Amino acid sequence: MPAIVSSVLKGSTAEEIGIKSGDIILSVDGVEMQDLIDFNFLCKSEEISIEVKKENSEIEVIELEKDYDDNLGIVFESAVFDKVKPCLNHCVFCFVDQQPDGLRDTLYVKDDDYRLSYLQGTYITLTNLKEEDKERIKRMHLGPFYVSVHTTNPELRNKMLRNPNAGKALDNLKWFRKNKIPFHAQIVLCPGLNDGKELERTLSDLAKLKNTVLSVAIVPVGITQFRKDFLKPVDKLCAEQTIDIASKYKRVCCSDEFFILAQRKIPSAKYYGNFCQLDDGVGAIRALLEDFKKQKLPSKLNKPYKISFATSAAAKYAFDLISKKMNKIKGLTVSVNPVESKYWGEKITVAGLITSGDLIRTVKNLDSDIVVVPSVMLKPYTEYFLDGKTLSYVKQKTGKNFLVVKDVYSMKEVVDYINTL
Repeated sequence: MPAIVSSVLKGSTAEEIGIKSGDIILSVDGVEMQDLIDFNFLCKSEEISIEVKKENSEIEVIELEKDYDDNLGIVFESAVFDKVKPCLNHCVFCFVDQQPDGLRDTLYVKDDDYRLSYLQGTYITLTNLKEEDKERIKRMHLGPFYVSVHTTNPELRNKMLRNPNAGKALDNLKWFRKNKIPFHAQIVLCPGLNDGKELERTLSDLAKLKNTVLSVAIVPVGITQFRKDFLKPVDKLCAEQTIDIASKYKRVCCSDEFFILAQRKIPSAKYYGNFCQLDDGVGAIRALLEDFKKQKLPSKLNKPYKISFATSAAAKYAFDLISKKMNKIKGLTVSVNPVESKYWGEKITVAGLITSGDLIRTVKNLDSDIVVVPSVMLKPYTEYFLDGKTLSYVKQKTGKNFLVVKDVYSMKEVVDYINTL
C-alpha cells in the first residue's frame, strides 16, 4: 500500500502547503518510504523536499522550511506503505480463527509486524523477525514493542503457536536485553497449557531480563461458541491461582477479568503502575473509577432524565459503582445494562466484540432518554459494528438516542453531557 493521505489536521503545515486527502506521498528528500517510521525519521529536519502525487495524477515537489520537530499533520490510511508482515503462526487460541464468516474483511487479517507494534501497540510473536529487521531496530533505536510471549518453554511455545520456529524466537528477547530495547510482554493464559508451573517458569525467565521488560500482562484465553476443541476457559480456581502467582513478581498484572472471575476486588491504582497495557484490559476498570472520582457531578437536574449504560459484562463492576453515585443526583435515573453476547457466546464479555444484534436486543425495550455506549464497539472513525451494521441502523431498530463515548477510560464526556441537561 502506498503512502496515501487519509486526512490532514486542521491548521497544520500539511494543510498550509495544500496536501489533501487522497494525495500520495512518494518520497521525502528523494527517499522512498516503507512505513510511517521512515516518514517520521525523514521529516526530522528544518528543510525537506516532499514529492506528492495528486489525485489528478500530477506530481508536485514541495520545498519546505519548518521547525526540526514540527509535525506536518498528515494522517495516512496505513502506518505501513509496503506489505504488512503476515502472521506465520497458527496459535491454538487464535481469536481470528474462531470467527464465523460475514464479518468485516479486516477482522480476518492476521499481522505480526514489528512496525505496527512500535507505532500502534499491536502484539507480535517475533517468529518472523529477520536479521535485517533487527539491524533496523537497533540502528533507529526503536521501541518499546509489545510481545506476545505466552511461555518461555520453547517446546510448549512451538506447540501453542503451532510453529516450529516459535521457541527459537525467544532468543530475540535476550537480544532485546543486550541492545537495551524495551518491551511489554503479554501472556494469553490457557488452562492446562501455560498456567501453574509453566506460568511460574515464564515469569521467572522474564524477571531475568530485568528492566528491559516494562510490564507483563496476563489475559485469559477468549473462547467463542464457534470453537470446538480442547481449550478450556479460565475458571474461578484458575483465576485465583494466576493472581497469586503473578503477585510474586514486579511489573506483572492480571487483566480485570481474572479479578471478576476470582470474585476479588479490583486492585488499587498502585497495582497497575503506569497502566501500560490498558487496551489489553489490564486496569481498565480501575482507570475508569479513578477518573470518575475527579469528575464534578451536579446536585440536581432541571428536569427528570434517564440514562442507560449499555456495557460489556466485564465492565458491569465499574458501572454499578458509578451508577450508584450518579443516582444520587436529583432528577437523574441511571441504569446499567450489560450486553450478553448471544453472537459469540457467554464466555465473551468485552465491549469491543459486541455486535449490533446483541446491542439491539439489550436496549430496545429500555426506558431511557439516552443510551451510553463505548466507542470500542465501533470500527475506529466509523459507525460500523463488527457485523457490518451501523449505529444508524441500531437507532432505527430501537428508536433510541445514543451517546458514543470516545475515551472509554474516562467519564468526562458523560458528566459533561449531564451538566448540559
